[in-house]
Amino acid sequence: FNSVYLIVFMIVIGLTTSYCTKDDVATDQDSGYINLSNLYYQINDSPMEALSQGEINSLVYMREEEKLARDVYGTLYQRWKSNIFNNISSSEQTHMDAILHLLQRYNLPDPVASNEVGVFTNTILQDLYNQLVIKGNSSLSNAFQVGATIEDLDIFDLTQAMILVDNQDISLVYSMLTKGSRNHLRSFYRNILNVGGSYTPIYITQEEFETVIQGNMETGF
Repeated sequence: FNSVYLIVFMIVIGLTTSYCTKDDVATDQDSGYINLSNLYYQINDSPMEALSQGEINSLVYMREEEKLARDVYGTLYQRWKSNIFNNISSSEQTHMDAILHLLQRYNLPDPVASNEVGVFTNTILQDLYNQLVIKGNSSLSNAFQVGATIEDLDIFDLTQAMILVDNQDISLVYSMLTKGSRNHLRSFYRNILNVGGSYTPIYITQEEFETVIQGNMETGF
């Protein structure tokens, strides 16, 4: 009698464990969560150099683009209660904070200011937020697709921005953010595969995409 209950218990535990793996729960390092204390120390230890207009524009834009990611994931978590959205939304907050530190260091205005979730100064990002939330709310599979799309865009924009940037502190932050975005893309892609889907990159090349998803989770945040 006891052995029968033990067998049933083990089956239930096995099924529960199997089910949990379907929802990719990332660790802090996997999700791209930045240790802000360490990063701020490195930033403050870097020289303050004159900013080009391109660097100013990229900082302002990337501050809101990281907000886009945070807000979309937070909204999709409320819809689907899938842990990946909650975990990576928290990670995106650290990405936002890292850029805010740079804006404050150079006495630049913050485009986010007191804007609430889903509200953006940049009209292009506002429209993109609206479109992504509509798509992500339609199905869990589409929600994972939205996550991959945002990280695809982030990697592309950060890579392009780093071509224009020569300030050490900005390069450091953008490098950290790009690592995080690659980790996020890997996590969302695993979830897409778990639900039987696929993803074709929109912004980075197919070759770049393959390199990312075939790579290991990156550390050093």
